[in-house]
Amino acid sequence: MTKESYKFALCVENTDAEDLERRKVYQVIPDEKAEADGFFRIVDESGEDYLYPQSYFILVQLPR
Repeated sequence: MTKESYKFALCVENTDAEDLERRKVYQVIPDEKAEADGFFRIVDESGEDYLYPQSYFILVQLPR
């Protein structure tokens, strides 16, 4: 994966998601099927990647 393909998302909601912290930026792992179904694959505070609703996040652009 190249740096240009990295996506980052700011968590704005964590209802029923104890392993997400609001106002924290997470890296989005590419998963086209999940995104087509309305989810992002995120490595959360447990250190594992899980699917979370896209509505829990706002995509952000970070400088290099």
